Amino acid sequence: MAIEVGAKLEGKVTGITHFGAFVDLSGGVTGLVHISEIADNYVKDVKDHLKLDDIVKVKVINVDKDGKIGLSIKQAIDRPEGQLAPQAREPRPGGFNRGGGGGQDRGGRPFKSSSGKAPYGKPSFEDKMSRFLKDSEERISSLKKNTEGKRGGRGAKRV
Repeated sequence: MAIEVGAKLEGKVTGITHFGAFVDLSGGVTGLVHISEIADNYVKDVKDHLKLDDIVKVKVINVDKDGKIGLSIKQAIDRPEGQLAPQAREPRPGGFNRGGGGGQDRGGRPFKSSSGKAPYGKPSFEDKMSRFLKDSEERISSLKKNTEGKRGGRGAKRV
């Protein structure tokens, strides 16, 4: 049986490692489900989600020239169009989340728009850029003030 990318198949978990699980598809063909492709949420330990001899539905996501087959359990789940995967809505462990940021800068302070009000959604590119330029100029002026007095002896301050 030829394995094609995009095909959804059922298989049996034959091995579990710290980086994923091996799934026997049929006829002795085995593929790997990487730990990042097991579930929509954060997977710390594969054994929390899968056990040996489990029957799982997988989607073929790639087939290498040397015969290695990449599989995904989370992509095999049928979702209605427009519905996002839960990871896009749930925060990651430790409170860190990729992207978004929830309308806050890196220090946890809410962004201020040019009107001075915190926006409901993400700040616009212009707001981000003006904030960056303001912070950058403040840092540069602070560095200049601190280094002028530390230049030794030979006329550090030039007027």
